Amino acid sequence: MTRSRGLFRALVALLLVGYTVLPAIAADGQITWGVHISLAPTWFDPAEAPGIITPFMIYYALHDALVKPMPGQRLAPSLAESWNASPDGLVYEFILRKGVKFHNGDPVTPEDVKFSFERYKGAAAQVLKQKVAAVEIVDPQRVRFRLKQPWPDFMTFYGTPATGAGWIVPKKYVEKVGDDGFKKAPVGAGPYRFASFTPGVELALEANEHYWRKPPSVKALRFRVIPDEGTRLAALKRGEVDIAYSIRGALAEELKRTPGLTLKPAIIPGSFWLLFADQWDAKSPWADKRVRLAANLALDRQAINQAETLGFSRITGSIIPKDFEFAWPAPLYPYDPKKAAQLLAEAGYPNGFDAGELYCDISYENLAEAAVNYLKVVGIQLKLRPLERAAFFSQLKEKKLSHVIQIGSGAFGNAATRLDAFVASAGIYTYGTYPDIEGLIQEQASGVGAKREAVLQKIQQLMHDKAMFAPIWELAFLNGVGPRVAESGLGLIPGHAYSAPYEDLRLAPK
Repeated sequence: MTRSRGLFRALVALLLVGYTVLPAIAADGQITWGVHISLAPTWFDPAEAPGIITPFMIYYALHDALVKPMPGQRLAPSLAESWNASPDGLVYEFILRKGVKFHNGDPVTPEDVKFSFERYKGAAAQVLKQKVAAVEIVDPQRVRFRLKQPWPDFMTFYGTPATGAGWIVPKKYVEKVGDDGFKKAPVGAGPYRFASFTPGVELALEANEHYWRKPPSVKALRFRVIPDEGTRLAALKRGEVDIAYSIRGALAEELKRTPGLTLKPAIIPGSFWLLFADQWDAKSPWADKRVRLAANLALDRQAINQAETLGFSRITGSIIPKDFEFAWPAPLYPYDPKKAAQLLAEAGYPNGFDAGELYCDISYENLAEAAVNYLKVVGIQLKLRPLERAAFFSQLKEKKLSHVIQIGSGAFGNAATRLDAFVASAGIYTYGTYPDIEGLIQEQASGVGAKREAVLQKIQQLMHDKAMFAPIWELAFLNGVGPRVAESGLGLIPGHAYSAPYEDLRLAPK
């Protein structure tokens, strides 16, 4: 009755004052994000999932997967209402949920599942297709994956945001419009449908009232590109956006002090590290382990953490998040600039050296700048080269970057999935490896149980012993939420950096 009276009053007001009421009605059904990156059309297509968490900001809205992480469930039934594995570990069978349709009205079928897998070319595509012998359509509701050999990581690679392989797109529509057409007007089976996209400005989505799980309560989502942190916070204060991603340092302190705003930190499996990309070049200073170790000792990680993320991030000695299955508890590197300078002198660089460029995703330029400054103190001179995120990961994948690269990944998975992307010789972002490490990576791929875990941990120990990387932290992603939002979705899915599930979002009652 209260809701009916409210609707009646709104209709009367509309008749009395005309168009002036429309903005208020539209705002009641909309949540707007201030996004810290420039959104890229490549992130509208799960087939090109790059092994980082960023595109899942879009996937959880536009698309759906057979299974995916959800609140309280690491792997929740989604487009598949159930699944099972054969006792010998060679067959995985998925039962599709009945009556589910894509946004264009096409039903979700086993043909779409088979097509989506065969079309997939993103992170871990090679290992998935090496290990899957066939995808078989059993009947109109069942699809079967046959493996060449038992692979205990199949559901980790296929069913979590370690990859985008399990996210389903409509076969007939993709074949009709092509890959480029799909990026321009994506069609999925998620809780929101594509409305419009203005590159560099905004992505607009509208609610899919027929979403199988439940109809979204918020009618419209807007992702507004605001690269500058200060501008994002100002927009949040003015009510121009309802959620602002990635507010750090002094601005995060200001957010905490602002009445009506809430700081929402999320600890994610977002490990950040420096890759010494030239360490496999015998002529490079980075080929000397002492130089790589010096760089590790030059970084005051605790000071960076306090300055940038108010101490919420977790300092790490590994590129593998400590909560991942099979993670080895790597020792932390102490801050010891005196020892770092000594190591450089022993390596033949008593006055330091020109190390070229440090490339980074511009969204984390602050972190890279801090690293550059600390390395400079011990004599390692670097020029900062920030790149927009899509361009950065594209060039990283194409092996176009060099010298030192700051990398971060918040993708889900386990130690094996992270190694596959960044350490294995065929990894999508691997710049080099070592024979002993590569041999063990191949060995663990066919192992099981405690023996496999021991091999995975030995790999991580060797990475640390060789100082292949300079790990920095597991990121605390600091976000701001405005007063119009009752449920932001931040933190509902443990480890997920962004708002999700979108159908669970709610606006505060007036």
